[in-house]
Amino acid sequence: MNTAGTAGTAGTAGTAGTAGTAATADSALPAGQQPVYPDPAALRRVTEELSGAPPLVLPGECDRLKDRLAAVARGEALLLQGGDCAETFDGVSEHAVHSKLTTLMQMSAVLTYAVAIPVVKVGRLAGQYAKPRSLPTETREGVTLPVYRGDAVNGPAFTPQARIPDPERLLRAYRASSHTLNLVRAFTASGRAGLGQVHEWNRDFIAGSPLRARYETIAAGIDRALHFMRATGARPRDFDDSEFFVSHEGLLLDYEGPLTRHDDRTGRSYAASGHMLWIGERTRDADGAHVAYFSRIANPIGVKLGPATTADAALRLIDRLDPDREPGRLTFVVRLGVDRVREVLPPLVEKVTASGARVVWACDPMHGNTLVAPSGHKTRRFDDILGEVRGFFEVHRALGTHAGGLHVELTGDDVTECLGGGHDLGFPDLFHRYESACDPRLNRGQSLDLAFRVAGFLEDARPALDGLAG
Repeated sequence: MNTAGTAGTAGTAGTAGTAGTAATADSALPAGQQPVYPDPAALRRVTEELSGAPPLVLPGECDRLKDRLAAVARGEALLLQGGDCAETFDGVSEHAVHSKLTTLMQMSAVLTYAVAIPVVKVGRLAGQYAKPRSLPTETREGVTLPVYRGDAVNGPAFTPQARIPDPERLLRAYRASSHTLNLVRAFTASGRAGLGQVHEWNRDFIAGSPLRARYETIAAGIDRALHFMRATGARPRDFDDSEFFVSHEGLLLDYEGPLTRHDDRTGRSYAASGHMLWIGERTRDADGAHVAYFSRIANPIGVKLGPATTADAALRLIDRLDPDREPGRLTFVVRLGVDRVREVLPPLVEKVTASGARVVWACDPMHGNTLVAPSGHKTRRFDDILGEVRGFFEVHRALGTHAGGLHVELTGDDVTECLGGGHDLGFPDLFHRYESACDPRLNRGQSLDLAFRVAGFLEDARPALDGLAG
């Protein structure tokens, strides 16, 4: 991760004060998906405490990620962003964090070989405690309650008390994020996340996979590449294979605003809650409070774009969020669906590229492919996820532009929430381990299946191993 210290000590490194007006300055603007707290005085006490809390991440770390994403925008690297749909307070444990990190590292090793350029690793970790929802309420057996909006807002239990928005949960989200970041830093600093070690984990996965024969060819290619790198000492320039960053949707302005910090070094303000924040599909109004807040922070930022997005809307977001056209500043995460990606994506990419903007294009193949099983479970088909990723890369290849990477909801555990994959999970399997707090995630095996399958079609589209010597 190459980050400095823990959340408890980060505040000593070159930060001063807070951008306390970040949340209040936009009070006249529409702010979607915000909880209504029954006790405004309690909310004020919480936001004041957050304003004085140490930052979770440092400005220099955010700038480093922006540099890495600038390489993605130039076509010199690939972005892999993944993690839980919604983190939970109970899910913060060494095992849970370790399993997600190792899964992302394993996927990264496979993709690094496939594209022959470095992979920038960003987790949906240490802050993904709030979720936008389609409806404000939920009804079960004739009883209607406020919808669950993530552990940072209210509780998942279907009771009136649990569903009341509680500002104290913002403090719990901060503490859980701090603990998660400390675990991430300890893991990446331990030396256990090097490319060679990660490849050994992948070999163990291949040995137990029903698709072993298909994946062994790629594994053999990685073996040759690693042997070449060891023999020659060649490594991609400025590439640290254990480097890791964290991100989340910047949804709750009463959390993000108080955790905004002014950096004396640059004279700019940074969201101190994560290295990268993104705006969701439901809150990307160019005239809304979220876009206004994001326009004032210097972090690398993302915006989710659904199938209704027009090229003109994308250009307006660029003007508001990246007026200086700074490579690495803005990532467009497209969530279009397997049936729409080849239709909707080309005009977006063409018009944005023609404007001169240097955004990162990333594919979220999850949200456009959600369906409801006969049992009532929300789920996704692995083949649809893979199909959207394939379409995303094919569109960019046809246009001569760079397919910047993947944004995936996943876990390192053996849950049964998505259908298909190497072990061919079906509808009956959804009853076994459906544990998501919100939307269905790929399990560890399906995540690695996705990486190997994507590597298979990407490898065919690039020269052999020249790029690994970088």
